[in-house]
Amino acid sequence: MTDSFKARATLDVGPKSYRYVSLKALEPQFRIDRLPYSYKILLENLMRHEDGLNITRADIEAFAGADLRRLPAKDIDFTPARVVLQDFTGVPCVVDLAAMRDAMKNLGGDMAKVNPLCPVELVIDHSVMIDHYGSKAALDLNAKIEFQRNEERYTFLRWGQEALKNFKAVPPDTGIVHQVNIEYLARVVFENSEGLLYPDSCFGTDSHTTMVNGIGVLGWGVGGIEAEAAMLGQPSSMLMPEVIGVRVTGRLAEGATATDLVLTVTEMLRKRGVVEKFVEFFGPGLANLSASDRNTIGNMAPEYGATCGIFPIDNETLNYLRLTGRSEQQIAVVEAYAKAQGMWWTPEAPEAEYTDVLHLDLATIQPSMAGPKRPQDRVLLTDVKANFRKAFEAEQKQRPSKGPATVTDNGQTYALKDGAVVIAAITSCTNTSNPSVLIGAGLLARKARALGLKTQPWVKTSLAPGSKAVTEYLSKAGLIDDLEYLGFHVVAYGCTTCIGNSGPLNEPIGKAIQDHTLSVSAVLSGNRNFEGRVHQDVRMNYLASPPLVVAYAIAGTTDLDLSAEPIGRAADGRDVYLKDIWPSNKEISDVVAQAVTADLFKASYADVLKGDARWQGIQVARSETYPWDSRSTYIANPPYFDGMTMTPPGIQPIRNARVLAVLGDSITTDHISPAGDIKKDGPAGKFLEQHGVAKADFNSFGSRRGNHEIMMRGTFANTRIKNAMTPGVEGGVSRHINGGIGPVEPIYDVAMKYKANGVPLVVLAGKEYGTGSSRDWAAKGTLLLGVRAVISESFERIHRSNLVGMGVLPLNFVDGQNTQSLGLDGTEVFDFGDLRPGASELDVIARKADGHVVQFKVRVRINTPKEWDYYAHGGVLQYMLRQMAAA
Repeated sequence: MTDSFKARATLDVGPKSYRYVSLKALEPQFRIDRLPYSYKILLENLMRHEDGLNITRADIEAFAGADLRRLPAKDIDFTPARVVLQDFTGVPCVVDLAAMRDAMKNLGGDMAKVNPLCPVELVIDHSVMIDHYGSKAALDLNAKIEFQRNEERYTFLRWGQEALKNFKAVPPDTGIVHQVNIEYLARVVFENSEGLLYPDSCFGTDSHTTMVNGIGVLGWGVGGIEAEAAMLGQPSSMLMPEVIGVRVTGRLAEGATATDLVLTVTEMLRKRGVVEKFVEFFGPGLANLSASDRNTIGNMAPEYGATCGIFPIDNETLNYLRLTGRSEQQIAVVEAYAKAQGMWWTPEAPEAEYTDVLHLDLATIQPSMAGPKRPQDRVLLTDVKANFRKAFEAEQKQRPSKGPATVTDNGQTYALKDGAVVIAAITSCTNTSNPSVLIGAGLLARKARALGLKTQPWVKTSLAPGSKAVTEYLSKAGLIDDLEYLGFHVVAYGCTTCIGNSGPLNEPIGKAIQDHTLSVSAVLSGNRNFEGRVHQDVRMNYLASPPLVVAYAIAGTTDLDLSAEPIGRAADGRDVYLKDIWPSNKEISDVVAQAVTADLFKASYADVLKGDARWQGIQVARSETYPWDSRSTYIANPPYFDGMTMTPPGIQPIRNARVLAVLGDSITTDHISPAGDIKKDGPAGKFLEQHGVAKADFNSFGSRRGNHEIMMRGTFANTRIKNAMTPGVEGGVSRHINGGIGPVEPIYDVAMKYKANGVPLVVLAGKEYGTGSSRDWAAKGTLLLGVRAVISESFERIHRSNLVGMGVLPLNFVDGQNTQSLGLDGTEVFDFGDLRPGASELDVIARKADGHVVQFKVRVRINTPKEWDYYAHGGVLQYMLRQMAAA
């Protein structure tokens, strides 16, 4: 640290003395109190990493003195304190590190350099599926199947634990990564081994890493490749972010939940447009939001498009840390440090300056859901029936329903209709981290049970808490029995339905849906409801609070107005309405105060890294390099470093390129790289069968991200994706163009034909390309198919970064142009102009078969000088490897 501002200071807290970098050293030259909370964290990060070369005094002065309303297009570096992984993205991260060690050896470098320099904490939460439900045995049965399916992956992660320094793994069946983060891993104020204090911050290989923003930790989701860079000490380069302030006033009204609040915030901020921006909440209403409510809002920052959705540190932060079992010394350090740095919030504190300010009155929040396809499409509870019917009418134009199906299942016969709720899942850290909505669900179940209401027989019910503390406080409150009476048994401690691991529907139900082309529904307390994500047979997916999930399981359909029509009939035959079983805010808060206590969290996390006998029994050989098994269908050495030398390839021209796909708006990373079921008749399924894997053992795309052969075959393989080059055909298909338009084939097969002939590929897309998960495989698979450039109307932040990190060129149409306005249909041959480092625009020529030429410009979305370095090296992994080998 150069410390040109003489900012080193000491802080005495209790019996200990700590060192820190004081922001007050910049006063009076700069008014630090006017900066948003998040900017103070970024500023401290710059000061602490000042080296006179990469970060200079001038850089710090430019940042500290910036006008938030007119920010310069200046890039800054940010180095997070730690990295958080989940297993779907964690496995390929460790695969890449293992491959880098092999490549480092080949380059003659020191393999020991390929090792995390900051704490890396992985939580295994994404692999468990709901194969069993509706019984007390479901939890153990699902865990047993999970381990059988994933033992090879877990053995690989245990190798990582042994071979890599600063790497810890929270074993399976413990909790969901983001809930474990806020309840256990997060420091809020970080202390390193030398007694230096600084703001806790993290990158996470899951977009909902932003949940930790609720307790004042600056963190956001990144792709695995950016996380690997951070692990290996590479700072992240970004443009100075705009900060949108949300001034909160008022208090939630009776009957409104934190879920209703976050769905409203998501809708509001999506309309404002906050992609690649920070969002910061302030104002007197913060005093009326619990830390759990704040965590829920922070969690869904990816859904409203922001890099983060952060809250400051205040007394509520301390209360939460105390509740979740943090030590009194740590709590005292958080308070003292926040106050010393001007990061402590009180209602009387002066309000910061922001790029723009929006207003949110909590009193206006109404019961809501979101769906049926996007989390930002909020619908009032009163309008859900109309919303379903409108979506159903649109479905009928493409795939008409054959009407109700008679189903016999588990000894019951009933009519399964369009709109039937076939999945009702209390799932996802977004809501299972919030005691008020879970206690609310339990109380609603208790009232429903008392009246004799039951869940409809076609509904697959599940309760998947984000930590074991949830089960403990529900049990302490006596509500587990009531939830189980309605079928909501604990099935797993993991993401389950929210990540698409909802498991199979009962065979008679699934067959009826397919045979009658029924449009059925899922209601889940998750954060994502994209097409084909929850379950491939379920076309209507609604996000809702846990109490509403229970209510819809009882009603059994979304073709119903729960605000006005009966939810069911009581044992005495009278109609029961939702208002009859909805718990009051006071009932909920009284039970929360009685049941949710610090001792439950301390007990739940006492042996969090230990795992069960299955985890402890895994044996791995100790070795610096991983012993790759060529027979493995889970773990394979990726080809990113094949033939790599110390000389970077530089920026290569793109000539005579063909179009692989012409896609529309809101193409998600689930569309590009699905996480769920592997179809038997697709390229990935055929590959597995050829390697002796039975269909029952296919597992999911998410679990097989350690094998590039499967993942590239699954790229663009979502069953709901629509390629304009194959009108009327859903799914991952395209056409090979070579002197004529070829037949409809899987995208993988078409890409391999082009690749065999050395033809580079292009993807054309609409607005918000790459929304959703921080899925680095959406960029890795794109690269491995031979795609050199993606031209869209706009990108989501993480996917754009991932494309650059894999050496794929991200480009945007300019001046309101798009595929349609330019008359592009995917049959053209594309030539791109010569690309120079730092270029903001690029000329494109598209030649049609009849000789007609379309010329247009595109905006180059390589945003910073560091990204240009990555691109010139063929990707960030290659850049880092050459840097380490040369050091």
